[in-house]
Amino acid sequence: MAVTPQTNTTLEEIAETLLKSDDICICGHVSPDGDCIGSQLALRAALVQLGKRATVLLASDDPIDAGLRSLPGADQLVPAKDLAAPCAVFVQVDAPDVRRIGEDAAKVRAAASKTITIDHHAVPERQSDLSYTDPDAAATALLIWRLAAHLGVDRDYAIATCAYAGLMTDTGRFQHSNTDAAVFRAACEMVDAGADPAALAAAFFQQRTLASIQLEARCIEHMELLCDGQAALSYITFEDMASLGAVKSDCEQLVDVLRSIKGVRVAAMLRDEGTQVRGSFRAKDTTDVATLARRFGGGGHRAAAGFTLHEPLERALRQVRKVVCAAVSDEALR
Repeated sequence: MAVTPQTNTTLEEIAETLLKSDDICICGHVSPDGDCIGSQLALRAALVQLGKRATVLLASDDPIDAGLRSLPGADQLVPAKDLAAPCAVFVQVDAPDVRRIGEDAAKVRAAASKTITIDHHAVPERQSDLSYTDPDAAATALLIWRLAAHLGVDRDYAIATCAYAGLMTDTGRFQHSNTDAAVFRAACEMVDAGADPAALAAAFFQQRTLASIQLEARCIEHMELLCDGQAALSYITFEDMASLGAVKSDCEQLVDVLRSIKGVRVAAMLRDEGTQVRGSFRAKDTTDVATLARRFGGGGHRAAAGFTLHEPLERALRQVRKVVCAAVSDEALR
């Protein structure tokens, strides 16, 4: 374990604080992924077991992916803008920066008596009263799983299923470089507690729409290999999305298609949303793509990161192409 210098507490102390609280909101970042929603719902399930009033907030009211909607407690998610009353304790999970939770959730956070952050993304400064960040943890869900043990609850089917979903997705189906012995030990515990690996894999990775398959064809059509095939860059236009009737979730696996190509070390995928361009980086080697994402105001993990550019697609492609080529060349020289 290597908690960040900004960490000022322990999971045990966070558990003690939550045990003394009865009105708790749990929020993650905008555009939530499996680790974000899985962590939120796992913590809610633990707190509800203790008789707490625990509200799980969506940073925005955009629809979440189908796999996430299958998790226990997902029907209890409340858009932050619809919260009827302020909460006493605001727990921010898988979101290292207040800017990542959106304006509506930030208002809820500001009105809370105490704020807590539990995360595995390193940031330069502490933003909560109690902050626990462990970059060595493969997923925030792994930290929530440990926190549930400190809360003294029965880590049952609901907690295990939600935590496993977070662990499975943030390790790229246990394929990313962050997949270590601690990940497999925790996964075994979760399966023993009732998580169903086959069912969760099917819900998250075997439910692709026709539009997502058609987008994959467009992605390959637009693809360019850079730096002698060591990097791959592609994009999806706003027109591609509209003509196929595709939604954001249909694009989720495209960057992994690029990364899977033999010889590719770094993959970059851009999606034009009309007013902005969303980008994703993936690495297959030791290249730190979170550093690349931070060049554009984004962030993430060493092997997987994201960012947003308020630029036309062509300009965004030029910028990303330059950064990726420089990164791959620098790594090759080391």
